[in-house]
Parts: sequence; C-alpha cells; structure tokens
Amino acid sequence: MNLLKSLKAYFLSIGLILLLSSFSGKNSYSFGKWNINISIDNKDVTLTKNKLVVLQNFSASYKIGEKNISTKDYSISEITQMQQKDKTGKDTEIISIIYKSDKLPTMVQRFYVSAANDYILTDFSLESFGDIASNYMAPVVAEKINLVSGDNARALFIPFDNDAWVRYQSHKLDFERLTSYEVTAIFNNDSRNGLIIGSVEHHNWKTGIDMSAGNKTLNSLVCYGGAADKLTRDSKPHGALKGKSIKSPKVFIGYFNDWRAGLETYADANAAIAAPRAWDKAVPFGWNSWGVLQFNLTYQKALEVSDFFKNNLQNNHFQNADNTVYIGLDSGWNSFSEEQLKAFVDKCKANGQVAGVYWTPFTDWGKNPERTLSDAPEYKYKDIYLYANGKPQDLDGAYAIDPTHPAIEAQMKKTSELFRRCGFGYVKMDFMTHGALEADRWFNPQVTTGIQAYNYGLALMDKYFGDMFINLSISPVFPAQYAQSRRIACDAWNKIKDTEYTLNAVSYGWWIDRVYQFNDADHVVLQQASGGENRARVTSAVITGLFINGDDFSAGGSEEGKEKAKKFLTNPDVIAVAQGESFRPLEGNGEKSENQFVHTDKNGNVYYAFFNYGETPLTIELPLSRIGISAKKIKSAKELWSGEKVNLKSSITIQPKDVKLIKFEK
Repeated sequence: MNLLKSLKAYFLSIGLILLLSSFSGKNSYSFGKWNINISIDNKDVTLTKNKLVVLQNFSASYKIGEKNISTKDYSISEITQMQQKDKTGKDTEIISIIYKSDKLPTMVQRFYVSAANDYILTDFSLESFGDIASNYMAPVVAEKINLVSGDNARALFIPFDNDAWVRYQSHKLDFERLTSYEVTAIFNNDSRNGLIIGSVEHHNWKTGIDMSAGNKTLNSLVCYGGAADKLTRDSKPHGALKGKSIKSPKVFIGYFNDWRAGLETYADANAAIAAPRAWDKAVPFGWNSWGVLQFNLTYQKALEVSDFFKNNLQNNHFQNADNTVYIGLDSGWNSFSEEQLKAFVDKCKANGQVAGVYWTPFTDWGKNPERTLSDAPEYKYKDIYLYANGKPQDLDGAYAIDPTHPAIEAQMKKTSELFRRCGFGYVKMDFMTHGALEADRWFNPQVTTGIQAYNYGLALMDKYFGDMFINLSISPVFPAQYAQSRRIACDAWNKIKDTEYTLNAVSYGWWIDRVYQFNDADHVVLQQASGGENRARVTSAVITGLFINGDDFSAGGSEEGKEKAKKFLTNPDVIAVAQGESFRPLEGNGEKSENQFVHTDKNGNVYYAFFNYGETPLTIELPLSRIGISAKKIKSAKELWSGEKVNLKSSITIQPKDVKLIKFEK
C-alpha cells in the first residue's frame, strides 16, 4: 500500500513537472480575428487583432491592504480552454490562466473571446481557503501603447456622473495623468481608428481607467475596479470585496476602425449583460416645472400649463408618435394636497397627457439628525445616514442616506403608493449619486461598496415604481438597467452656453442611449434668448433624446415664452427628427464640445446638425465625405428650420449662436 502511494505521488509529481515544463515560452490561442499570446516567463499577455498588436505584455494586479500584487508575483500553474454559448447562442471561448503562489491566494485570469467580435472581455478572481479582502482589482495594467499615436491622437475623459456641471473632454496625448470613469476611448481623429477599454459589469465596483501620455503616445493604462475620489463624489476609499472568492469587474478591450462604432459596441456589450429597462411606447415629449417656475409652482399654474399644451401645442405637431405629452411636476409638488395631485392627473388625462412627478430617494434635505422619519417613525434621520469617517456626507446641500436601510424601503413603499393612487405615470428621480457614496458601513452587512448599495436601492426603486416611466436626473452613468432614461448632463436652460454644455455630453456620451432607452437633454427654455439660441436649444433636444420644455405656460407666465413655444416647438420637419435617438459626433477633437452631429434614420436618410456656439458667422463646405455620403446618392437636401433647399456644391453659413439642421434624403 505504501509503495502504491509512493508511486502515485511520484507520477503526480512527474505530471506536474511535465505540465510546468510545457509552459516554457509562450502559449498562443487564435480565434478568428484574435490571438492571445501568454508569456509564461513574464507572466503577461499580448492581444493581437488581425495581426495588429492591441495590447502588449499587459498584466493584472490587485491590492491587499496597501500591498500591490501582480500576476508577475506568481507562477503559472495551468492554462485551460473551454467553450460556452452566450445569450444569443454564439460560441464564446474562455481561456483561463491559473496563477499560484505559496503565500498568495490563487489568481484566475480569464479571457472571453467570440471570433466575430471586435473586442475581447477579461476579468480575474482571487480564491483562498480563508477570507480575503481587496478594494482594488485591475484586470488591465499596460505600458507603452503604440497602437494609437500622432498629432491628432486623443483620449476621452468620461465622467462618473453628471453632477456639478462636470464636462466630458477629448484630450491630446500630452497629459501627465488622466482618469476616465467606467470607459475611455483612445483614438486617432484623422483615421478614426480607436481602442476602447471599459467595464461591462457595474454591480460591485466603480471602475477607473488611469492613463499617462506624452510625445503623442499613451505611456500607460490601468483599468481597475476601486475608483473613489472627488469625481465619484467620495470622501473615503472604495469599499472592499470580501470572501473566499472575489472577482474584478469584467473589462471590454476592443479595437475598431471607427472609435464611435467602438463606443456603441461597448454600450451594446453592457446591454447584453444588463438589458435596458423595457419601454414599448414612444419617446416622451413634454414639460417639466423646474425650467422657469421652479419653487413658484402652484396647483393652479400646473393646471394652466396642461391646458396651454392642449390648446396650443398638441394640436400643432408637438406630441410624440403615441399622440401623448408628459406634464411633469418637479420639486415643490409636495405643497399640493393629495386631492389636488389627483385633480392635476385627471386634468392631464382629459387633455391627452401623462402626468409626471419628482422624488429624491437617497437624500435628507432637512439635515436634522434628530428628526423622526414620517414614513418610518421608529427611526430618526441620524439612523439612516451614510457616514464617512464618522460624519454624515453632505453633497449638493443634502445628507446622503443608506439605500439598504429598511426605512428607505418603507419610504419607497409609501411614496410609490401615493403616486399610484394619484395616477402618475412618469417619475423623475434626482440626486441619485448620494446613494452610491462609499461609507463607513451599511445597514445591510452583506453590502461593502457604494455601488453594491446603489444597486440595492435601485432594485427597490424598480420593485415599487416599476410600473412607471423612470427618468434619472443627477446620477452615475452606470448601472443603467433600472431606468428608461437619464439626463445626459446637469441643469441646462435657454442660452447658447446651455446648448453647448448639453452637447458636450452628447459629443462623447451619445452612446449612453444604448444602455438606457433615451438620453435626456434637460428642460428646453425659450424665453429671454435670441431666435438663433432657441433653434439651437430645441435642436439640441431633438438630437439628444427626450424633448422636455420648461417655460412658464401658466396664465401669468411670460408671453414671450408662449409665443416662442408656438413658433419653435411646432415645426413639423424638426419635430419629425425627434425619435429619441442621439446623434453621433462627426469629429472627436473639440476644444470644448463638438459642433457637428450626424444620424442615419431607418429609411437611410442622413441628418446633419451644425452648431455655431460663437459670436461671429461660420461658413463651411458640406463635409459629405466625412459624413460618409455621396452627392450622387442624395435625392435632395433641405435645411429643416427654414425649409430651404441646400445646394450641395455651395458653402453654407451658420449665424452666431444658431444652428443648421439638414436632411439629406436618400
């Protein structure tokens, strides 16, 4: 028996030696366009697509405490290959690299490859017999990326949320350090070739992409779960995942002929994992009280606004494909009695409208810790705050509250019951980032990160408000599956600066309407602005998604606003363009925002919007080749605001603070 055991141990050891010896050098796996080369000696990976090196010699790393540990600190013990089918039935190959060390948890790095895709997914897990904890897991750690370079090479900054008038930005590759959130694109704007890297999972981690650049080249890139800083609105480090097995975010690595198609594909990959919240009706058109009325909202004024839309706009082209308009009460609606709320909803229904309302589920505006919660009287507000370093977290003038606390579910239940009794069909949820903040702890002990808590709260929102249209206002980009729409930028009103600010987000975040049903351009206000500014602001909504006006249409409201609404909200050609689909930017190198946007409709017609944000006229030649159309294939071209035909061989001039919106009919 002892001899058999010895022989068994001997042959097992021989097998292990043979296994390890087979890893002397590189192991290569090819799937369609992709090749994965694994260096056993260096413990790193090189990805190539169509023989072009996408990422070279990159590793993965994590932290335990303050110690950074890399794949390079391990030995590779095994490489496995298996096949599984994705949700669409396509085959996905999974390559797993198992790293082992006597003193470290086992590390399993995985690559998910579909031969036809222009991208690969990767993640890794840590496994141990005892509990481990990490608040930093980086599936991609790369140096010197030569794939994209040159005078017009760019890297995108994508913000974590849309608070505090944060701006998207396209940067030349001359920055010392740049952090983008969830995703970035590194591309050459001349050729449009681009590398897209970002997270496609958003249930545990806030993902950051740290980059450094110089001499027109990207010098380093690290994509990691664990971002927490002033732009995620955090005042303490990211929470840690804990357990015998913990996993990094799954990361998308793609290389595309057109970086814009790359970001759209990235969005589609997210939507394949967490499907956008369903909506089988047309894009919402309508009104929100926060544009001009704000805290001057009253019951009588709300009724008068509803009638104004019925009598002046709905009968003159301003309504969606369902012949519906949404009339929304923003902050201040709680001054109405329940009877008044019901009467307002009834008025809207009689006028062929859907009534909307507003709530901020994760905030305490009173900031009185000793105050008792009316919907959960067994608790005081101090019991439900999200504390950081022992102190309540004050963001935008409100204390953040814990989405996992049972008092929040009690509030959601009672508030949703009120909205449902009154008959509201649309809810604007605001200041959502409060619920995603990192904290000392959460009521639910299984929650250890801000995004876990945020998902917990959003799942409750879906449970209690799931039969209503949900519009997120100030909020993180991800997770996206709990709402039909999200405001693409922060507050914007009537001036050209508001149009430019909104379009800054559309310039580099248009793709977000693939993870939500619609992007929201915020309230379009017309009063106290020039006619050109009115055209530009309306066009910004038409090419973004939701089409929500914000002027005061009550009896005492601005006559200028009313007359302009009748003029600028009723152009049938312009209204017809508003199908809830965001336009792509034509370029990607705007100093502030792009000013040219394009879109192709389901019939093959192409739309081109050119904005002039400046103080002097702009004259241009139509960039047909850059748009991607041939003059020979255009039946006609028409500027939709003026109704005038466009001569394709002549230049066009856009007046200061104005826009041209052109339809090229196939």
